[in-house]
Amino acid sequence: MSRRLPSAGRSRFPAADPGAPATGSPVRFLLWLATRHRAGLVLATLFGVLCTLAQALVPAAVALGIDRGLLQRDRDALLLWGGAVLALGVFQAVVGMLRDRASITNRFGAVYGTTQLVVRHAAHLGADLPRRASTGSVVSVSASDVGHLGTALEGTARGSGAIVSILFAAVFMLVTSWQLGLVVLVGVPLIAAAVTRLMRVLHGRQQRLREQQGALTDLSVDIIDGLRVLRGFGGEKTYGRRYREGSQAVRAEGTRVAATVADIAFLRVLLPGALLVAIVWLGAHQVSTGRLEPGLLVAFYGYAVFLTDQLGQVTAMLDQLTRANVAAGRVLDFLRLQRERPGGTRPLDAAAAGLPLHDPDSGLTVPPGRLLAVVCGTEGDARTLAERLCGHTDSALLLGDTPLSAHRTDDVRRHALLADNDATLFAGRLGTELDPRDGDPRDGDPRDGGPRDGGPRDGGLRTEALLRALDAASARDVVDALPDGLAHETTGGREFSGGQQQRLRLARALLADPRLLVLVEPTNALDAPTEGRVARNLGPHRAGRTTVVFTTSPIVLEHAESVVFVKDGKAVAEGRHRTLLADPDYRAVVTREVLA
Repeated sequence: MSRRLPSAGRSRFPAADPGAPATGSPVRFLLWLATRHRAGLVLATLFGVLCTLAQALVPAAVALGIDRGLLQRDRDALLLWGGAVLALGVFQAVVGMLRDRASITNRFGAVYGTTQLVVRHAAHLGADLPRRASTGSVVSVSASDVGHLGTALEGTARGSGAIVSILFAAVFMLVTSWQLGLVVLVGVPLIAAAVTRLMRVLHGRQQRLREQQGALTDLSVDIIDGLRVLRGFGGEKTYGRRYREGSQAVRAEGTRVAATVADIAFLRVLLPGALLVAIVWLGAHQVSTGRLEPGLLVAFYGYAVFLTDQLGQVTAMLDQLTRANVAAGRVLDFLRLQRERPGGTRPLDAAAAGLPLHDPDSGLTVPPGRLLAVVCGTEGDARTLAERLCGHTDSALLLGDTPLSAHRTDDVRRHALLADNDATLFAGRLGTELDPRDGDPRDGDPRDGGPRDGGPRDGGLRTEALLRALDAASARDVVDALPDGLAHETTGGREFSGGQQQRLRLARALLADPRLLVLVEPTNALDAPTEGRVARNLGPHRAGRTTVVFTTSPIVLEHAESVVFVKDGKAVAEGRHRTLLADPDYRAVVTREVLA
């Protein structure tokens, strides 16, 4: 079974809105997110208010039971108010369960919807994403920030109920004893103001901590990706020292954040506790003078304890909203990222896709339906030209007589595929990772009789196409060696060698079957016999489609229909591989000769 994200139609949560605000303040984004879950938020808030009100009525019912039943020895009154306490407890339990259910639904709905926004925008940025955002920032947004948004939406129900219950308790105490009510009305705002001030300090320190964590994540990713190279010239110690210094800076900032959190936790206990002591002392004094009944003193004590918990709920909600404000700002920063090259409006149909591709800057022309190899004097030229041919960067590239930039970006992405050695094998079922359309009844392969835009298809034909791609990439033996074959659960390709990963990535690119396939050094990690099989299979497998291979491998060049030599960013020669060997510059590149 393939693993796919649930569609909006099957999900219990609303799909992400493409019209989400990418501008404005984090508060505006949070309000938009709350609007998206308006019904669930209203229900959760209603249940939260009813739950805390039921809890707030319990001390009053206990007081009436003591004063009218216990002290006056009235059995009926005692049973009545005892039953009222029991009914309030049952009602509170039921409504509290409904509140938690609605709150959790809101939480996961916010997380799911925001994740959709982030993933959709990452897909929209496409190849521009690595140039527009660091790996650490993307990981922080997708793994941490969306969780803070969901937690804030979940905590509003408890926080709203706490505010209402505090007002109810204050009014009750003010009507019963204006002195005690005044203590509550003055004490609660002072406690809230003190905690809010610390929350502002916490907000700034959390933001600095997140920035440092993102930078440290970027550094760790760079070290992991280049560890073999670093070990080659002994640079791992230098980067290790840089990582330790960055880690210590994050630790120090984290300690400052933890100190602020500890101060807030201390005030959450100290200030409500001081309020509790004041209420109990004043209440006891009024009972001793006969101005307050004993049952009401018990009620006041109960309300003091109750208010302590509810104030904690309010401060917790403020903390969650503070974290959500920081998280919303980071999500907005990501959503504001734009492509370096804006897309056009002209559709790219099959007829236009069959036209030659010409790059005026380099003079490189790619004829349709052929296997073209490109040899570049420098590796940087190969990468630049490959990205230019696939429309990943802004250029004057022409498709026929029309600039490629005039066509819609989505059409260009379907038309051209860039496959290089930076591509990733994701964790999951190997067959699904090689063929993302595996198990999707809405998609298919036209060569196998399956429609691309809907309708039934035969999964066996799709598997057959995958096996043909594996054969073309000389990767069938990699799959056959696995215990479960294509059903093997991979761990991101770490169980495969470098050459095996390269062949699997090539098979995935061949199975995608774009009209234009651009490969960058697809065989540089293979041994000579395997490279020879791949070179022989590539042309027949891609017959009728345009394939451009950037390589300096003589084995691959020998099987190319035509070879273009690029020197200093300009195409200076074209022909068959054996003919171009007469050019000393070309020969020096492909045979690694050193010219005098």
